Amino acid sequence: MTINPIRCLALAVFLAGLPLSANAWQETVGFNRDIRPLLSDRCFHCHGPNEHDRQAGLRLDHAEGIAAVVEPGSPDDSELWNRLTAGENEVMPPADSHKPRLTPDELDQVRRWIEQGGQWEDFWAFVPVHRPKIPVVDNPAWNRSPIDALVYRQLQERGMSPSPRADRRTLLRRLSLDLTGLPPTPRQIRRFLSDREPAAWERAVDRMLDSPGYGEHMTRYWLDLVRFADTNGIHHDHFRNMSPYRDWVIRSFNQNLPWNEFVTWQLAGDLVPEPTQDQLVASGFNRLHMIIDVGTALPEESLHRNVVDRVTAVGTAFLGLTVQCAVCHDHKYDPLTARDFYALAGFFNNLDAQPETGHRRGDDFRRGLQAPYISLASPHQQSRLDEFTRQIGEWDSRIAALQQAAAGEDLPGTPATDGRKDPEVREDPEVREDPEVREDPEVKEDPELLAARAAREALLRQRTALEDAIDFAMVMKERAEPRPSYLLVRGEYDNPGEPVARNTPAFLPPLDPSGWPATRLDLANWLVRPDHPLLARVTVNRFWQQLFGRGLVRTSEDFGAQGQGPTHPELLDWLASELVESGWDVKRLMKQIVMSETWRQSSVAPADLIAADPDNRWLARGSRYRLDAEVIRDLILSSSGLLVREMYGRSVKPPQPPGLWRTVNMPGSFPNRYEPDPGDARYRRSLYTFWKRSMPPPQMTLLDAPTRESCIARRERTNTPLQALLLLNEAEYLKAAGRLAGQVLAVDNLDTAARIERAYEAVTGRLPDRQEQEALQQLLDRLQAEYQARPRLAAQLSGDGAPAGDVTRSELAAWTMLVSTLYNLDMTRTRY
Repeated sequence: MTINPIRCLALAVFLAGLPLSANAWQETVGFNRDIRPLLSDRCFHCHGPNEHDRQAGLRLDHAEGIAAVVEPGSPDDSELWNRLTAGENEVMPPADSHKPRLTPDELDQVRRWIEQGGQWEDFWAFVPVHRPKIPVVDNPAWNRSPIDALVYRQLQERGMSPSPRADRRTLLRRLSLDLTGLPPTPRQIRRFLSDREPAAWERAVDRMLDSPGYGEHMTRYWLDLVRFADTNGIHHDHFRNMSPYRDWVIRSFNQNLPWNEFVTWQLAGDLVPEPTQDQLVASGFNRLHMIIDVGTALPEESLHRNVVDRVTAVGTAFLGLTVQCAVCHDHKYDPLTARDFYALAGFFNNLDAQPETGHRRGDDFRRGLQAPYISLASPHQQSRLDEFTRQIGEWDSRIAALQQAAAGEDLPGTPATDGRKDPEVREDPEVREDPEVREDPEVKEDPELLAARAAREALLRQRTALEDAIDFAMVMKERAEPRPSYLLVRGEYDNPGEPVARNTPAFLPPLDPSGWPATRLDLANWLVRPDHPLLARVTVNRFWQQLFGRGLVRTSEDFGAQGQGPTHPELLDWLASELVESGWDVKRLMKQIVMSETWRQSSVAPADLIAADPDNRWLARGSRYRLDAEVIRDLILSSSGLLVREMYGRSVKPPQPPGLWRTVNMPGSFPNRYEPDPGDARYRRSLYTFWKRSMPPPQMTLLDAPTRESCIARRERTNTPLQALLLLNEAEYLKAAGRLAGQVLAVDNLDTAARIERAYEAVTGRLPDRQEQEALQQLLDRLQAEYQARPRLAAQLSGDGAPAGDVTRSELAAWTMLVSTLYNLDMTRTRY
């Protein structure tokens, strides 16, 4: 048998699941799908958008450049083909470029593309969204939804067939985890299983979308994207309270705020006419970047870094582009120039705060605030504050009168108890930091003066306590005089070049400002216009990623030339057009996806299907992947009954190993040490966990949560021994296991098999089969024997409290370890 090396290479690439695997199924080679990625990876660095690095004046990212080196239908007459296949001294890419040469399979694609006409296509992500025509496929069940028809057609083209629906228990668990981030309760499972009406599934979907947990779960993804944290990051990493912004995001998702408003309020909520409190709070999106401490950088450098971070956040969250690559020079792969970057930066360099850095003193420091900010006091709280201020003012006047009287002076025109504050009397701001008042030795013993001062201090303490209970929100506020923007040479903050007016990138639709200079509100309106090619595509791709584990565009952070193209471009455009035409209705879109047959497929598939498409790019089966860190923790707490469902409010601190913060805290850091919250606060959803950028919660980062120092559109998933050690040994999880074990043992009239079944269902949402039941029974028997022989170990594991009823400590310890084993099953921490 003769071995063809080229075929072997193609097979290896196919089995590796690389993008080239799709090409083997295609008769026609597409420029955007197949050729542009090759040119971007190997050629654009020298023949792309960056004019400073461009060689021979040739651009291969433009139609004119391609036309100059491609002779349609004739590879031998095409300079592109000849240079790709030339000898050592002339071959492209050259050896000193450190770019790999095209493989035989890649060269075959280029040759076939030229033979088929060498057609140029505008880059798919930068052309307006086009609503595709929906095909009719030969499977009636897959014709009910355009999603299914478009997916099914791609499967047919590749000789593949979809998988059957998952069973009802699996579907409900998947639905609950995907839409709320929490497992279904046994009661929810029984309710769904007993509903055999045709609309049962739709009713289950509606219940999940109406659940408060929906908004919390959707917010978790958004916080990754906008790098939300409770500290500044950098140097001292001081506390910064941004919880009002997080709470607004939760409410927005639960109330189904139209996505165009969700975007507009965050970019420019402070600039809409007569902004509401919610719109002002939403503008805090622009304040979520890291902040350099006072004294560690010049104000000008701090301003520059903050502006760059804001533009980068907009690029990642709304454009899906790596705009930060153009800080120092024109983008090397996308048509984004340095001028474009600084034209965007002009929208974000006008914050009314000088210097825009951290702070080191006063109430703002204690509350974790940097101006500008607003008070979120309720009417009742504000009324009480006003009353405290009035009463303190009265005592100020009374004390002044007593002091002057004691000195032998009269207080002209100011009755001692007239109830009004002297307009000339100014409260000393330092008094609130140090209530001790210096007293004149001549009047020190005056009882009336001492009583007046004591009454004033009591009021101050009450007002401070009330202020501590009031939230404040950092917001955006424009300077009265717009700050000019410059093209910074090599991106250096102290090396300004020519002035740059506010504008949007030239390769995207033009900005239509309402006045001049253009504002952030103009920028927001530009983003949400129906013909914008990026916002809707980027948005629906991330929602798809949430529900399937990966987006139709895998590189959800990069829709540019270096990102991967969509596996299902027509489906991506259909979803985008649906979002826009529905009035930017997110819940409607999420419902359409989870109602589809595509989403409801079983993740169990034959080995040949998995080998043919290991990454499930073509959606011939349900997605299967490890759950995120927060979902695993919330699942464990929820199934045990420990989870506290209180919503909103300031971040909380669950227990963590002692001393972790000490390794990163600098002198003067605030807060300077980690103190776990007492009581039930530590068992709130992971969404509310305090996030210190220099030392994020280890329960999260060990399972691949980001540090929140930069905008993250997709998390990577790893599997490490540390993750298993965490799930086995975390004290919080062992306590949850003991809690569930106690609940199972407390139910009367259940035999051991029924108790195992109850625990198994609470954790996994399934019932154990016979083999699983037998394995768990054997484990339980061994555990009980072990703990009966080692009573001290059983006492340590079962905790300080006595077991309920006639349950022994050894029995409770054995069941605790059985439940811990269930928490560590692959199916427990996997979305399947």
